[in-house]
Amino acid sequence: MAGVSYDDSSGQHERLYNMLLEAIPSSVLLIDRDGRIVSANRNFLEKSRRSISDTIGHRLDDVFPSGIIDYMDLKRRIHRVFEENQPTTGERLTYRAPGLPMRIYYYRILPISWKGNVESAMLLMEDVTEQVRLGEDVRRAERHLASVVESASDIVLSTDTEGRILTWNTAAEKLSGYGVDEVKGRFFFEFCEKGHHEQMKSAFSKMQRGSKSDTAEWSLITSSGPPIPVSWVCSPMKDDLSRTVGIVAVGRSLTEQRKLEVQLLQSQKLSALGVMAGGIAHEIRNPLAVCSSAAQFLMEDDIAPEFRKECAERIRWGVQKASAIIENLLRFARPGVMTDLEHIDLLSLLKETLTLINNQARLQKVELVTDFPGEPMLVEGIPSLLQQVFMNFFLNAIDAMPSGGTLTVSAEKNDREALIRFADTGCGIGREAIANIFDPFYTTSPVGKGTGLGLSLCYSIVKQHSGIIEVESVEGKGSTFIVRLPHQKG
Repeated sequence: MAGVSYDDSSGQHERLYNMLLEAIPSSVLLIDRDGRIVSANRNFLEKSRRSISDTIGHRLDDVFPSGIIDYMDLKRRIHRVFEENQPTTGERLTYRAPGLPMRIYYYRILPISWKGNVESAMLLMEDVTEQVRLGEDVRRAERHLASVVESASDIVLSTDTEGRILTWNTAAEKLSGYGVDEVKGRFFFEFCEKGHHEQMKSAFSKMQRGSKSDTAEWSLITSSGPPIPVSWVCSPMKDDLSRTVGIVAVGRSLTEQRKLEVQLLQSQKLSALGVMAGGIAHEIRNPLAVCSSAAQFLMEDDIAPEFRKECAERIRWGVQKASAIIENLLRFARPGVMTDLEHIDLLSLLKETLTLINNQARLQKVELVTDFPGEPMLVEGIPSLLQQVFMNFFLNAIDAMPSGGTLTVSAEKNDREALIRFADTGCGIGREAIANIFDPFYTTSPVGKGTGLGLSLCYSIVKQHSGIIEVESVEGKGSTFIVRLPHQKG
């Protein structure tokens, strides 16, 4: 047994005392009035790398370095404990035993008395090295975290559960113009536009009840300028019991992003204007060229009456062609408000349109297959416009099958909408092209054959009827266009 009393008594009380001494996780020394070590537990012997023989019965000067004794003022403190029968206050000691790393102890000297007389003094040393190092690591981590927060270009702030500001980083000060002393203790929503207050209070209330992170856009008020649009991510702070004790809000200014969005939108507008201008010039140039050529012939004196009439006819055709292009363009650009709406049976309109293209389909060896329900499919709209949409899909499908194929037209309805499918077995549409087919003047047809306004007009007309157009296509296998229109119950 490591702990041994000076008089080497072997009684039962001594064995219990030694067992108790060994169980104490701190280093314990028992010292008599002469300054000799009466007892030492295993913890002290192991940490100081001393044996029982060179510890028990030896004076403090033999056990501790003189520098430690002087630093602790150990002899005077022990003498005072014997005289006053009072423990000393706790002190901290840094000590390195030979061959061992530095250790940090928290120590006290306690009187051991019997019937009012102090018989010995107990030096109790608690090894707090790991706790101190942990505390230093925590402080180091706190300093690092504080440095990161202060160095961040984004706003980082924290509030209590009621929304009162606790911390306010440098980025928040720079963007808002308000210092931390001006905002601390005030409600966060006071520094955002009034129109967002109710939304902010609702978001904070949800997080108080345990809701997860929330994102929002709340404009930050500045001290000397207009509000700044800010994108926020708010997260609840939890304690060890997973209770919400505060809110952390990280905000990023959207000012530069808004500027870039405006620039991008303007660039897109200019790009679209360029495409449209090029398309108009290309489409109108062809009929104008015909008119110009015919007009030159008419200026000659010696042309036959039949040829003069043919030239005049060509000019009339060219003017009509240019007029039609402009009319379609205006209809696409300014669809206007639809009036004179009426109930339309889509099935009747589809059958009528199929009759109009039946001969052309037969000439190009295209088989027409229909699958219609037995009951009418009623929608509200303008028959001539919807027939224009159906005709465009029929003709496009026929053009996509120059060597023949099958065009299947099917229809169905539910409580909310009517669906019409136009499925062909033609050449299909490439993946890159399918994203542009509804753009004005975009066409995959040979030069001079299409204007590129057909599908864009169809899209505009269907949208006027509160519907949508969907397209599915596999290059080399065919395309399916789906028109969805609000269904009117008969």
